[in-house]
Amino acid sequence: MDYEMDIEPTGPQVTVREAEPYRVDFKLSSVDLAFANSLRRTMLAEVPTMAIDLVEVEKNTSVLPDEFLAHRLGLIPLNSKHCDQDIEYTRDCECEDHCSRCSVTLSLHARCTGDDIMHVYARDLVVSSERANEWVGNPVITDPQGHGPLICKLRRGQELKMNCIAKKGIAKEHAKWAPTAAIGFEYDPHNNLRHVDYWYEEDPVKEWPVSQNAAWEHAAPPDQPFDYDAQPNNFYLDVESIGNLDPDTIIQQGITVLQRKLASVISSLSGSGDGDRNGMIGVEDEDMMGVRSPDAYEPPEGIDGGFTAYANGSTSAWGASAATPYGATPYGGGGYGF
Repeated sequence: MDYEMDIEPTGPQVTVREAEPYRVDFKLSSVDLAFANSLRRTMLAEVPTMAIDLVEVEKNTSVLPDEFLAHRLGLIPLNSKHCDQDIEYTRDCECEDHCSRCSVTLSLHARCTGDDIMHVYARDLVVSSERANEWVGNPVITDPQGHGPLICKLRRGQELKMNCIAKKGIAKEHAKWAPTAAIGFEYDPHNNLRHVDYWYEEDPVKEWPVSQNAAWEHAAPPDQPFDYDAQPNNFYLDVESIGNLDPDTIIQQGITVLQRKLASVISSLSGSGDGDRNGMIGVEDEDMMGVRSPDAYEPPEGIDGGFTAYANGSTSAWGASAATPYGATPYGGGGYGF
């Protein structure tokens, strides 16, 4: 006998709709909006990559100033394969300045000797130091000609000679460490949940056509009562890499970074981590361990207030018209509202 079982899948579900060398389009289901958006923001800003961070200019007789060239060099995408595991952050490395464990050195030397204008491309950047693996630090070249991004143009007699140090970082520090060019994100393409209020002149249906993602869902019937408790459940993400990391690697590392951040929050809230325990750094009190509410927290002796030292205003270090190193101050007379 054949038994048919209708078992709904549990947990997040991923449906890959398109996959290309530098792009992946997928549908994420069975998650809430907060998780989907957190994953998007993590992939945008917290996946580590390699980028040129320091530039030593030995010679520059081009028409472009040094800082202009340094900025352009920093925006050239570099291969970042396995940099999350093989490369250390410079701030965490034990070296004095930089070394092969936390950086990659590239050299650029170009001189125009002919009458024609000479184009200097990213392909002219050469790795000139030891590195953690055979890929990291190589300029990303995706154009059919094999040139890479244009750095500058030189006329006869002009010369460039530079040493560039590439370091590991994230896009929160600077956009040059961004692993993606863009991440498309959409949910509820038919606006069944009415999260969007369209401005229109005559007909919103004609003036606001639905996206291609609408083919993956059904529009709510016009006579169907509105469900105020409905929540979005399907999310459509389009991850476009700039070439320094594969799209699937960006997604996997984004999930890993998000897991670490959540683990850190859970550790801090449970009192098992090295966090500041709700901002109370250095206070030796067993009652302050773990998650505490303002009502449950009893301040240390000598501090009057609910949750902070300035809860009632009168305990401020600078009371009303108090004598301070900067003269009389008007602050502290009333409650601060903390």
